[in-house]
Amino acid sequence: MPEPNNLLPNPDLDHAVLRQVVHLSVGGERLRLHLSNAFGTQPFSIEAVHVARSLAPGSAAIVAGSGREVHFHGVSSVTIPAGAEYLSDAVDIKTSSLANLAVTIVPTTPQSGQTGHPGSRAVSFVAHGSDAAAPDLPEAKRVEHWYILAGVDVQTNAGLTARSIVALGDSITDGHGSTIDGNTRWPDEPARRLAGTTEMRGWGVLNQGIGGNHLLTDGLGPNVLARFDRDVLAQTVVRAVIVLEGVNDLGGATRDSDIPAEAHKELVARILAAYAQMIERSHSHGLKVFGGTITPYVGSDYYQPGPASEHDRQEINAWILTPGHFDAVIDFARALADPRHPDRLLAKYDSGITSIPRQLGTRRWLT
Repeated sequence: MPEPNNLLPNPDLDHAVLRQVVHLSVGGERLRLHLSNAFGTQPFSIEAVHVARSLAPGSAAIVAGSGREVHFHGVSSVTIPAGAEYLSDAVDIKTSSLANLAVTIVPTTPQSGQTGHPGSRAVSFVAHGSDAAAPDLPEAKRVEHWYILAGVDVQTNAGLTARSIVALGDSITDGHGSTIDGNTRWPDEPARRLAGTTEMRGWGVLNQGIGGNHLLTDGLGPNVLARFDRDVLAQTVVRAVIVLEGVNDLGGATRDSDIPAEAHKELVARILAAYAQMIERSHSHGLKVFGGTITPYVGSDYYQPGPASEHDRQEINAWILTPGHFDAVIDFARALADPRHPDRLLAKYDSGITSIPRQLGTRRWLT
């Protein structure tokens, strides 16, 4: 459930259409939508849903002749119970790898809240009316959030083996600081690389990052262990998961003041136990699980980590790198660290963006 400032006000959804643009990692001849009311407290009714190829990044216009009506068990309307997710019927629409898809939803009546994703890094469009197939929405309100739409499954082209890789993380994975409508989140890069191969063009990359997410406690969205079944195990044809989580747990523990040495020790133990849980649950479902080392954040004016927190990060990363835990490791920390000061990011990777105002004389980067 988005925070109040990220919700769509009821007047915006009164007799309105909501058009959202999403970036596909694989192409094919058919697709289906995942619509979610997971955090709703009442049924969410939808009058119509429409899909089409997006004309251009940052635009509400669609490619003429590409649109298709979406059905649910053969009808155009659907009511999603509170806490539930719905799959649409398959839609015959040809898409290519790395294409942008416009999904238009027409709610039946305004809702008191919407299940959503605040950090879309893509512009969505809300306009009054009821024509889901409108070729453009020139008077639309622009918002940088997604609502109700939880995913898109693409049926791959003949000869390709369909597989999915889940990127599970916090704002670093979610794309905080990346270009709006640019599709420059880090999971977009492996999606581009896989799409450029012959043998792995059917592998989709699913970004399940949530800004402000934690391993152990609820932040902006449920903690990782609470959402693991829905966001990883329940994804379509998932075969692997990349886990890059933990910096918000470390930083949040000492943000206001340091904690006793015993509390540091307990925090590290709980984080490692959470990793072990994800490894066990992944393996029990036949998934490979790849650990991502926690990136440096000394110098951050948001978390202001001290020596004890940096020691915690190094201890956790040593565990991640130890053979016999994760199936493989992506060493984000080594890739991004300043070789002369490995507890800090290399300057060229410092976005200079956090969720708080700039303070003079300090360096900032995303967490």
